[in-house]
Formats: sequence, structure tokens, C-alpha cells
Amino acid sequence: MTGKQHRNPLGREWVILAASVLIAGLIWFLSQLSNVYTGTISVPVVAECNIDGHRGTSANTVIVSARCRTDGFRLVREHSRREKKVVKVRFDRGDLRRTGPETFSVIGGAKNNYISQFFGEETAVEAFITDTLSFVFPTEMHKKVPVDVPSALHCRSQYMLGGPVRITPDSVTVYADAGILEGIDKVSSARLVLTDLNRSRHGILKLDEIPGVRMSKTEISYEVPVSRYVELRTTVPVEVWNVPAGHQLQVFPPTASVVMRCAFPLQKDPAASFKLYIDYRDFSASLSGRCAPRTIRLPAGVLEYHVQPEVFDCVELK
Repeated sequence: MTGKQHRNPLGREWVILAASVLIAGLIWFLSQLSNVYTGTISVPVVAECNIDGHRGTSANTVIVSARCRTDGFRLVREHSRREKKVVKVRFDRGDLRRTGPETFSVIGGAKNNYISQFFGEETAVEAFITDTLSFVFPTEMHKKVPVDVPSALHCRSQYMLGGPVRITPDSVTVYADAGILEGIDKVSSARLVLTDLNRSRHGILKLDEIPGVRMSKTEISYEVPVSRYVELRTTVPVEVWNVPAGHQLQVFPPTASVVMRCAFPLQKDPAASFKLYIDYRDFSASLSGRCAPRTIRLPAGVLEYHVQPEVFDCVELK
């Protein structure tokens, strides 16, 4: 009975010793894995890119391999996986070179732009093993349609739009089945609502999604030009142009009242070079002899103008 009591403490000491050695070894092993090592990492990559006339995602997967510097945990994890997670990488169109009817390749140093997407932020690439990345983007039914921007724009007093709203891009490529494409003649953006405008504005608008349709762009940029103006009123004679030899055309009334809205501040008086004329060819084509006046190129700084009366009576003198 006494001998058993002496043997049990000794057995427990061996167990404790073995456990301590095991724990120490595990700690050492984990500490070694936290160090940085060089090893080969390979990842399967599917490419995404907006290429006119082609599907947005590659039909094939490319294995991208490189010698990388990273911690031991990453290397052990990579080499222990039987199936590796596919990485989707969005490529810039400028980095893809067409190498076939449906094949686009990333060649040379362009791969360096996507290291963090391939291997993660904590991995440094020493050298790529895979030289050229070739992706197949199948062709798709598509067509280019204009972008429509519904808007409600209101300017502060003494301010006005300095021109039409400028959008970039003004058209997009849409991809869909033939039946859907046939019914699409434009795409619309979110409604642009701006009030009390007293300066030019710019920004981004999202395009409205269409079920079953993919678009080459999902948003557009806009610029709304706004100018401060002053209003000038003047009276100008109405000239007659392109009258054939031996003909004479009389215009009633012979003068017009013109209201011009001009960008502020004025550089020079635009009234001095503003001209109105009736084209004899318009008179010949009219049934009533009433014609709307034309103007040559507007003087610099004139944003818009209004003429009274809007039409003039014309009589050909024999």
C-alpha cells in the first residue's frame, strides 16, 4: 500500500513533464510560424472587366503563381488546402491587351497593379512565376444607347444656365438577350434636382438598373454650367439676305426689339455686332410671306436672346 503511494506522485510528474515539453514545443512552433518566409503561393483568378461587346466576367480561371514573402501561417494554410478559393479581380481595361477574338491578356508589369488583390495586403511578391495572364471574355449581344438625365434645374435671380447639362459618358453599351435589347432605346439616370443655383455644379449620378440588362457603366458624371447675367435691350434693323438680282424684298416692321442675356461682367457691348436678317430662300418657301429672322454667330458673352416680333411680314416688290 505504501509502495503504491510512492509510485503515483512519480507518474504525475512524468505526465506534467511531458505536457510541459509538448506545450513548449507548440509555443516554439507557433512562434516560428509567425516569422516571415519566402515561398510559392498560387491562387485561381477569374477576371472582371467592362469590355465593349463582351461578357463582364471571364469564362476561364487562370492560376496566378508567384514567389512571395509572408508569414509561415499563410504558407502552411496555402499548402494544406486541397481546393483553393477562386479570387475575382477587377482589371482596368487599359491593362488588358487583345490577343485573340475573345482573349485578353495581362502582360508584363501590369500584373504588379493587382498584387494585393491576388495575394492579399500582407503578402509581398518577389517574382511572378506566371508570366502572361490570358482571360477569355465571350462576346455578348449588345448595343450602344444614349443616356437620358431627367432634371429640374432652377437658378437664383440674375443667374441662368450657361449651356446644356454636360454628361460623361453620354452613351453606354447595354448587354441582354435579343428580345430585351430590342425594347431599349435609352437608359436613364437618377433625377437631377438642383435649386437656387448661383454657380456651376458637378457630381455623379447612378444609372437606373434594368432587369436582365448589364451596362458598361453604372454611373455618369454631370456638369451644370451656371452664369450670372445682365439683361440688355436694343433695337436692330432687320436685313434681307440672298435676294436674287432684279428682286427686292420689303420687311415689316423694318426693326426688331431684342433682349439679350449676357454673361457678367461684360467684356464689350454685344449690341454693336448683333445682326438679324430674313433669308430670301425662307420667303420663297413660305406660303404666307411671314418669316422668322435669323442671326449669324452670336457675339461673345451672349447666353440667349429674344426677338419681338417673332415673325415678320415680307412683301416682294416687283
